[in-house]
This record gives sequence, C-alpha cells and structure tokens, in this order.
Amino acid sequence: MSDLETVSFPNQTDFLAESPKRQIELIPQLIKSGSDGLAILTGFLDANRSSITANLVTAKAYQVLYQANTWETKEILAKYFPQGMIPLASERNIDYEPLQQLLLKQDFQAADSLTRVKMCELAGVAAIKRKWIYFTEIEQFPTTDLHTMNQIWWLFSEGKFGFAVQRKIWLSLGQDFVQLWPKIGWKNGNEWTRYPGEFTWDLTAPAGHLPLFNQIRGVRVIASVFAHPAWAEKS
Repeated sequence: MSDLETVSFPNQTDFLAESPKRQIELIPQLIKSGSDGLAILTGFLDANRSSITANLVTAKAYQVLYQANTWETKEILAKYFPQGMIPLASERNIDYEPLQQLLLKQDFQAADSLTRVKMCELAGVAAIKRKWIYFTEIEQFPTTDLHTMNQIWWLFSEGKFGFAVQRKIWLSLGQDFVQLWPKIGWKNGNEWTRYPGEFTWDLTAPAGHLPLFNQIRGVRVIASVFAHPAWAEKS
C-alpha cells in the first residue's frame, strides 16, 4: 500500500473536494508522505494562489510546512507565503513574532505565558513591572493588537483557542462566568484547575481553554477583554 493510499485519497482533485475540516486533518499526513503529498498540497495552494487568505486550512498548511523545516517545505513557504501567514500588526510597536513562533510549534504553555507578557507590554511600564494588568488598562488596548493576538491563537490552534472563541462561548451561556469556567476546563466541580499541571497544553483541550486569565482577582480583567469594542467591529 502506498503512502497516498494510506491517507485515503489518491489525487489533488479529491483533496480539493474535501471539507475544510477534513483537509486540516489530512495536511500533516500529506507532508509526511513525501514528494507526492507535497505535490498535492502545492496543487491546492496553486488553486487558491490568487486569493490565499488566513483561514484555518491555509494556516494548517503553513504551520505543518514550517514544522517540517526541510528545503522543500522552506521553498513552498517562500513561494506561497513570502510575507508570512498574517501581518503581525501593532499600534504600539509590540513584537508578536515570538508569540507566533511558539504557536506555530504548538508550544501552548509557553505561548500562554508570553501572551500575558505581551498584554503587560500593551498596558505599559507599570504593568510590566508588576507583571499583571488592571481591567481599566485593557479598556485602552488598541483594537489592532487584540486582533493580532487573537488571530494567531485562533489560526494555529485549528480554531479552538483565542479571546474571540472564549467570548463566543461566554455569550452562548448568557454571559454567565460560573457556567463558563467548567465549559472551558478552568474549573471541575468546586475545584479550580491548578496551574500548570492540571491544564491541557495541546489540542485535546476543550474549545476556549487557552489563553488563560487568573481569576484570583475576580472576573473584571477577562470581562474587560470580552467587552472590548474590538469584537463588535468584527461582528
């Protein structure tokens, strides 16, 4: 049985006909199957070359090509994604490239820690020194920066993680934080999930599990993130 038979489809046409969810599942297998699989993937990218956008399928292709780190995959990245996956825009000159690198590698625990660092950088010198943020500081965050952090979390987690995912779940629960905590795996019964060992640092985690917010000081910080006008602009 050939590698392509193992991944259950023999050609580019069949891959293009698959659902986005199935394409995401198949991309890692394509790359592992060698040159034939890479040919199918580049055929997919060619078919969408004039309108390659940052969606979950192209993000998965970018991520797995990046992780493979061979001369062939580097050439494909340079050809189809010369500017990277998305522009890492910031209104306050924050460098989000290290965060993107961690999420590309699916090092979710390190990415979670760095997200808190970046939010302190956004809040300013005082927040950097104290290593945590006030809810009033989040109210002043630029929309651009929240979108950048959210997008790279969402894209490189197959749509499972990010502020907008958390907010959507919260809204579906009638904006009830008590229901939100167990839903996203931050609480089990009456017990808070303990950091870091009891959190799930991979894609088996429930949707909305990451990034984390410390609830010791209450819900005002995460509520400020959810209430930020950034999300209304995207609705």
